[in-house]
Amino acid sequence: MQTVSENRAFGGTQGVYSHRSASCACDMTFGLYLPPAASDGPVPVLWYLSGLTCTHENAMTKAGAQTWAAETGIALFFPDTSPRGEDVADDDAYDLGQGAGFYVNATEAPWAPHFNMWDYIAADLPALLADHFPIDLERQAITGHSMGGHGALTLAMAHPGRFRSVSAFAPIANPTASDWGRKQLSAYLGDDEARWTKHDSTLQMTAVGFDGPVLIDQGGADQFLDLLRPEALAHAIAARRQRAQVNIRAGYDHSYFFVSTFMEHHVAFHAEALYA
Repeated sequence: MQTVSENRAFGGTQGVYSHRSASCACDMTFGLYLPPAASDGPVPVLWYLSGLTCTHENAMTKAGAQTWAAETGIALFFPDTSPRGEDVADDDAYDLGQGAGFYVNATEAPWAPHFNMWDYIAADLPALLADHFPIDLERQAITGHSMGGHGALTLAMAHPGRFRSVSAFAPIANPTASDWGRKQLSAYLGDDEARWTKHDSTLQMTAVGFDGPVLIDQGGADQFLDLLRPEALAHAIAARRQRAQVNIRAGYDHSYFFVSTFMEHHVAFHAEALYA
């Protein structure tokens, strides 16, 4: 692992690091904020998964999460959204290929050699955190925005007991029924739709639910509302009687202005679960 940069922030350290990923078979970069409390021992961690076109840097610089993480003593982990490099497959469209890994393990050409973001998040990075940083892996929570909200919800439901809480900002909530999903899932996983179901948070909420609290914030003026399908996830939550908050924030769009406005609320929500 190589240190790309480290900067003092709110009494803690905002770092950027690169490493070789076994799952993605390429070099990957991530951001990690360690709060002041990390100097005294291991701290809880909140994962933040970003959306289409993003890197590790978008939420790290735009979400305003560090100030609230410093106050609550929580580390923030910002992975990249896809494998990258000259030898990594890509597509001219913004919503497929590099920057659009969709947090799945690809089985189809040309994506399969590198696009294994599910294993990267679920296996590679927890091992790296345990080896190199003062992180308490018994106290993890996860959140994300858009494509990252999709990833956060599906990963949390697929790994019961790992995350104490899960939240999402404007998640792609029902990708098997949306153009933001069917295109990518068919490209990465093939045409057998049975293989898509574990990557659809609405279907997984119906099938298994989550063993902790859930928080969803959705902008009411989101320009991508029809692609996100928050109503499908809300119906599944209600039918399951899942412990959850689902908020439609009137007037807010899909941007990081929306995310940063409600970030304090999300960090506080996760802090309550992580310190319970």
